[in-house]
Amino acid sequence: MIALPRILQREFDQTNEHALGDLHPVLKRIYLSRSITSSKELELGLNQLIPPEKLAGIEDAVEILVEAISADASILIVGDFDADGATSCALGVLALRAMGARHVAYIVPNRFEFGYGLTPEIVKLAAPAQPDLIITVDNGISSHEGIEEAASCGISVLVTDHHLPGKELPPADAIVNPNRPDDTFPSKALAGVGVIFYLMIALRSGLRDLGWFERMKIDPPNLAEYLDLVAVGTVADLVPLDHNNRILVAHGLKRITGGKSRPGINALLKVAGRDITRTVSSDLGFVVAPRLNAAGRLDDISTGIECLLSETPSQAKALAKQLDELNRTRREVEAGMQARAQEAVAKLDLENDDDRARGYCLFDEHWHHGVVGLVASRIKESTHRPVLALAPAPAGEEMIKGSARSIHGLHIRDLLETIATREEGLIDKFGGHAMAAGLSLKRSKLDQFTKIYEREIEAALSTMDLDESILTDGELGVDEINLQLSEMLRSGGPWGMGFPEPLFHGRFRVTESSVVGEKHLKMTLSPEGSGKTVSGICFNQVSPGDQPPQLNLIRAIYRLDTNQFRGRQTLQLIIQSVEPCYDQ
Repeated sequence: MIALPRILQREFDQTNEHALGDLHPVLKRIYLSRSITSSKELELGLNQLIPPEKLAGIEDAVEILVEAISADASILIVGDFDADGATSCALGVLALRAMGARHVAYIVPNRFEFGYGLTPEIVKLAAPAQPDLIITVDNGISSHEGIEEAASCGISVLVTDHHLPGKELPPADAIVNPNRPDDTFPSKALAGVGVIFYLMIALRSGLRDLGWFERMKIDPPNLAEYLDLVAVGTVADLVPLDHNNRILVAHGLKRITGGKSRPGINALLKVAGRDITRTVSSDLGFVVAPRLNAAGRLDDISTGIECLLSETPSQAKALAKQLDELNRTRREVEAGMQARAQEAVAKLDLENDDDRARGYCLFDEHWHHGVVGLVASRIKESTHRPVLALAPAPAGEEMIKGSARSIHGLHIRDLLETIATREEGLIDKFGGHAMAAGLSLKRSKLDQFTKIYEREIEAALSTMDLDESILTDGELGVDEINLQLSEMLRSGGPWGMGFPEPLFHGRFRVTESSVVGEKHLKMTLSPEGSGKTVSGICFNQVSPGDQPPQLNLIRAIYRLDTNQFRGRQTLQLIIQSVEPCYDQ
């Protein structure tokens, strides 16, 4: 057992406590510490959504789509190879077809051949099918060359994206992106699937105003039926769950738990053994998203999109099984890569006179470039350092590609932009967010890039305290550790990035312990100073074949959970971190 990180309790201002009404004191404390200052911010009705017309460029986009649908034009959606891209693509296809567009197809760049976004190569691949309009989803804001190629082929381009733009916007016919410099949309946290959902809302209004649905004798689609897709893409892309996104995710989860979700999402939950009626946002992030992402990382995300588009449970089940197998393979590949990465980190620290580096740039000739983002995430979590993991691009290319994951306080995309600006020609392409970014560069420039990257990281973090700490919601009283509060917290979300699931810390006596599933530590715990007992489980705590550690008094970081078994609900603590206490 290793020492726990430094525990810091979330702070909150009690002056707004009265504004949250008659809530359980623990829940009220949790909301206040997440900057909720009025009960209105807890209202999650669809009528609370920010209106679509507040998005810059949406009127131009609707005009283009209305003209295309009215002219029976050929529409091609160009997606991205992750869960946000897959859900964006599926939503766009389904909604446009439901609104009367008869010729809607999609294409997603194979990451091993074409890389990211609307590239000139993708346009050339699509051109023989003669699309009249290309719609990008979850990409396109940096696709200057691809859009220019499309224009030369007589193809209009409508960009929907949420990524940060460069200094100049691409020459598209219309751009809908809440992060455009001229956009005043109050929520900058929309995922790609959120942007295309908003555009479909505006399009439905535009078509309705023109009497389109009456003329075509079709019913206007109920776009709320696609909120399960919005929820999956939003949670999967780790965008902050601000008020607007919580509304979208909450209604998506409501559809899923109510049995009204798409067959593909149901199948992905079932193949993982989840109870659909108890689905929460973490299930979307840790169950559905990895299986969709596995297709894009190792094979072709089209398998994931077709699963989401499936209209029958049988078709969805077959595709979900394929995705589950891909995810198992991905885990095996990732495990080997992670072991190599940990060895590389230990070597770098040793070369640094046993003083841990402030950041890591890792490259391995044998790594799979579709999985480097996961490796970077795992090493970042274990070291609390920004990590860039790189691997060779597909065979035949003299390029390497990498994914970076950062820590709070370091905007990793801005750091890459700084390097690209100062060292012109060093980085081939880059893009991303504050916490995650990607790039490609020539293999011959790796050593030069590594030195500059490490220097910039050192300068950027020179005054930062890099000792790991963890924020909790404090300690719970003995009487507060109960099933009622567990269920209250479950329904008090949705929880996720920027609105984290409640986490607590405390000391417990261990009365029993055993190993389950070869590597998980199951314990019977008693809160210190009480005779009450509660079940607890700490995942991945024991090496296969080992006996459970001998523990008496522990300090634990945990969350409350409801365990369901044979129709019976019992309280369980999910222990995130644990260490023995010696001051007994």
